[in-house]
Amino acid sequence: MNRDSCIVNRVSNHEEINNLRKFSMKLGHSPDADDAFMFYGMASGKVVSDKIDFIHVIEDIQTLNRRALNGELEVTAVSAHAYLYIQDKYRILSCGASMGEGYGPIVVAKERFDDLNGKKVGVPGRLTTAFLLLSLYADGFIPVDLPFDKVMEAVRDGEVEAGLIIHEGQLTYKDFGLTMIFDLGETWAKDTSLPLPLGINTVRRDIEQGLQKEILRVHRESIEYGLAHKDEALEYALRFGRGMKKDLGEKFVLMYVNQYTRNMGEKGKKALEFLFSKAFQKGVIKDKARLDIQEG
Repeated sequence: MNRDSCIVNRVSNHEEINNLRKFSMKLGHSPDADDAFMFYGMASGKVVSDKIDFIHVIEDIQTLNRRALNGELEVTAVSAHAYLYIQDKYRILSCGASMGEGYGPIVVAKERFDDLNGKKVGVPGRLTTAFLLLSLYADGFIPVDLPFDKVMEAVRDGEVEAGLIIHEGQLTYKDFGLTMIFDLGETWAKDTSLPLPLGINTVRRDIEQGLQKEILRVHRESIEYGLAHKDEALEYALRFGRGMKKDLGEKFVLMYVNQYTRNMGEKGKKALEFLFSKAFQKGVIKDKARLDIQEG
């Protein structure tokens, strides 16, 4: 073999190694049944990428929101509210959104009252969309920060007068002897004909465009895999259901893994625009949001 042939082979082998090199990326999502359902295809190895190895980081949504403020994770689920504070670091993925139609976070108490003014309300984090919604539709309440899964206990035990409830608590609050006094999903539905945007998936801006599209592809295929293999995806998802029975777990998962999760589309984008515009008009946020969505 002559010298030129050796050089060509070395170059060829170098290119092959580069093509096979995979990027390692942290992927944040919450320990909730709907998120687990979405990511089942990826977590089970049924949906893979030949370009990226994803390291699943499973933490509550308020923790993920805070980590996103620092740009710690390459890809992460966040509250739609949190996007207002991370839009310089992250773009929105067009799939993976949690949007409700006629339902959403609720406020519960031990007994019914009509006005939250002056009341201590347990909230699951001030970057959550639930907190933003409550700030849009109620005035004068005193927020008390609590882990999301401790809010109902705090209301039951009298530590706070009311609680802002997210996740499966929207279906299980009666088990704590509580009553619903304010349905934010219903209020949103009366205010607009749009779905209620709660959670979104995001990708860090400094990631190369081709890899952003690969991230989007894998996310979408994982969601599609779960919906096409519902029973096995639900079996996995209910490990994160905090004791929910299968029928209730399936109801909760399919409330938030829906057509907008596959692709938020124009209606989903308008819902985000409306939410952010309303927050700006009320003075909850100081700057207008700019939607920047990675679409495939």
